[in-house]
Amino acid sequence: MAEAFLRSYDRRLEVYSAGTLPAGEVHPKAIAVMEEAGFDITNHHPKSVDNFINDRFDVVITVCDGTKESCPVFMGEVSQRVHIGFDDPAAVQGNDTFVLSEFRRIRDEIKDSMYQFYIENLKTE
Repeated sequence: MAEAFLRSYDRRLEVYSAGTLPAGEVHPKAIAVMEEAGFDITNHHPKSVDNFINDRFDVVITVCDGTKESCPVFMGEVSQRVHIGFDDPAAVQGNDTFVLSEFRRIRDEIKDSMYQFYIENLKTE
């Protein structure tokens, strides 16, 4: 979700998303709530940070929920490291209505936080 939002704020940005233990596929509810927000992520797939370990990045943003897990440190070449934590929507328990509402809440938090980060740190014009 963060990748899609950051890309939408500035098409000149090169944005990649990866995790230390990526799932086999993008969560169907993530696809659904992003579609509601106007983003088609059906063809996206989870990637491992190992795919990027030899690449150089200006910024690496960790988005894990620091209260429930320890955030990994990306060991590649990075100019700036930033943590912006969110609850993991895939870990939410409850009925379908509640889980979907949590995916929406977290989507909106990601959208707002990524926009704030973009405005304060990346916007060049």
